[in-house]
Amino acid sequence: MEDKDFIQEAYKEALKSYSLGEVPVGAVVVLDGEIIGRGHNRRITQNNPLLHAEIVAIQEACQNIGNWRLDGATIYITNEPCLMCAGAILHSRIKKVVFASLNQKMGAVVSNYKVFDNQKSPYKVEYVYLPDERCGGILTDFFKGKRKGD
Repeated sequence: MEDKDFIQEAYKEALKSYSLGEVPVGAVVVLDGEIIGRGHNRRITQNNPLLHAEIVAIQEACQNIGNWRLDGATIYITNEPCLMCAGAILHSRIKKVVFASLNQKMGAVVSNYKVFDNQKSPYKVEYVYLPDERCGGILTDFFKGKRKGD
């Protein structure tokens, strides 16, 4: 599978969030070409501000491999990670992040902060912005609906 195929899998997770009335963000963690963790936002449904898609996917990946270290893994996310999620990515030692839309308000990779560019960090994380109109579009639609009171 290619990067765009894994973004498609993350998008499927975002659709799950959308159907729950959650901010539609999805993520998958991939190791050696296999998806080992999936996640979508669950903050509202579980009353837990920590349950961003990335955190849920990382947690599942760690459980599936029986290790908190995700050395060599790539995480595919429909939206640029926030500070909390960027920190979790660093601490879990994920090697690469691929995200499909920018997060102008909370993004911590290129939009507001550049967490992975910090040369003082002992762990290096590669990142790729791979734009996908569906991933940004579902977020725009979601927030338009919220503003209209839907």
